[in-house]
Amino acid sequence: MSRISQPDPELTHRLTRRGMLGVAAGATAAALLGAAATPATAATETADMTSGRGRPVLPPGRLGIQLYSLRDKVSTLGFAPVFAELEKYGYDEVEFAGYTQGSAGPITLAQLKRLARDHGLNPIGSHVGYYSDDPNAYTFAQNLTKVLDDAQALGLKHIGTASGPFRYGSTVDAWKRAAEEFNTYGAAAKARGMKFYQHNHSEEFSFATDNPKVRLYDALLKETDPDLVFLEMDIYWAYSGQFRFSKRPDGTPAPFEPLNYVLRQPHRYPLFHVKDGVSDPANTYGYRMTDVGDGDIDYQKFISAVTRLRGERLAHHWQAEHDQPTESFTFARRSSAYLHSLREKC
Repeated sequence: MSRISQPDPELTHRLTRRGMLGVAAGATAAALLGAAATPATAATETADMTSGRGRPVLPPGRLGIQLYSLRDKVSTLGFAPVFAELEKYGYDEVEFAGYTQGSAGPITLAQLKRLARDHGLNPIGSHVGYYSDDPNAYTFAQNLTKVLDDAQALGLKHIGTASGPFRYGSTVDAWKRAAEEFNTYGAAAKARGMKFYQHNHSEEFSFATDNPKVRLYDALLKETDPDLVFLEMDIYWAYSGQFRFSKRPDGTPAPFEPLNYVLRQPHRYPLFHVKDGVSDPANTYGYRMTDVGDGDIDYQKFISAVTRLRGERLAHHWQAEHDQPTESFTFARRSSAYLHSLREKC
C-alpha cells in the first residue's frame, strides 16, 4: 500500500509555473498522485497544502531521477518526450546512464544538455563503466579523458560508476589497488571541477575473502582519498547489504546501519539513489523492489536525518530509481509525489 500523505504546496506552485495554469491546486496534486479524488478529498488536500504542516523533508530543487529507470521510454520515444514528462512530475535533476537516444535517433551532447535545461532539468551526474577487457571501451580505465570530456560538455558536476571495485578480486589488497585507481579518476575529475563517485550494490558490504573481519565497503572508504572519491549510496542496496551481511562468514554478528555511514561522513555522499523495497526474508536480497513509497524503507527518517545536519540540507541530491518498473512513467510520477508529500515530524 502506498504511504503517500499530503501533497507538497511548493511542488504544486512549481508545477503551476511550469505551464499547468488553469488547474486548481487540489486537482493538480490529485492528478500527480494518480488519485481519483472526491470533492471532499480535494477540499481536504487543498486545506492541507495551505496549512503548511511541517517542513518538506525533500529539499527544494534536489529531486532527480536515474534515467536507467526510464530506458524503455528513452529508447522508444527519445529524450524530449521523457524530459517533458519528468518536468510535469516535478523533477529537478536527471542522472544519465548513457547519452544515446536509441531508435528515436542520434543526439549530440550539446543538444542533450540544452534539451534538459529547456525542461527545467539539471544534468547532475552520469554512470560510466569502471573497466573492460576491450581497450577501446567507454570506461574510466580505458578512456578516462573521453569520459571526462563528455561529462564536461554536459555540464555535469558529478561523474561516476555503478561498477563495484572488484576488478582485482575481493581481498583487502585487491580493493586497495582499485582504490588507487579511483583516486586517480577522482583527481582527474577534480581538476575539471567535477566529483568522481561510486554507486554501491549490496555486495560492497560483504567481507574480504582474505580477512573476514574487514567489510569491503569499509576498506573502500579507508583507502580512497575523501577529497577525491565520493559515494552515491543506493539506499535500497545498502539495506539489502545489511540483510545479507550482518554476520561474518563464520556466523559472528557484524551489524551495521547504512544511515550511520552517511551521518559519520556526510560530505562523502553528494548523491543518493532513492529506491524502495518490500521486506521479504525469503528473497536472497531481503527485499522485493517496488515504487518509492510502496515499500518498507523509512525515507522520512533517512532523508530527514541527513538534511537536518548542520549545513547539509542542500548539499545532497536524491535520485529516484527502480531497476525494473512495471510502467516507468507511472513509477516516476508516483515516486515524485510520494517524496514531495513527506513532512518533518513536529
